[in-house]
Amino acid sequence: MENENIIRILEKHNLKVTPQRTAVLELIMNVDTHPTAEEIANQIKDTYPNMSIGTIYKILDKFAASGIIEKMNTNNGIMRYDAVKEKHYHLYSLNSERIDDYYDSELRKLLDNYFKNKKFPNFKMKDLQLQIIGEFTNDKT
Repeated sequence: MENENIIRILEKHNLKVTPQRTAVLELIMNVDTHPTAEEIANQIKDTYPNMSIGTIYKILDKFAASGIIEKMNTNNGIMRYDAVKEKHYHLYSLNSERIDDYYDSELRKLLDNYFKNKKFPNFKMKDLQLQIIGEFTNDKT
């Protein structure tokens, strides 16, 4: 059943359904972390030992360009990936690089209202992403 959902998502975005794409998307959708390409490679290497990191990056770039996932750049320049489509923000810990999803409808309304009529010269705003940077008190350093 889960695999059928992954296939539907790929087809909806006019992407060829391949075992590699299916495996990468299924992994991203079933973790509550925001994995890097290397973490994805490590988690699927038993099933796809010959899949190169370059292939994984190409798959992730295609998914991001299609709007299936979002790319997130951390403070140290590491790219992470997020498949959660519901509007949310991110809590990013400097000491552990942990990223948690943060949902706050009041903050969303406040930001939406603020930017609704805001004009930027020669720029059209399409989305707003917020990353709250700090440290989790239960992080181990």
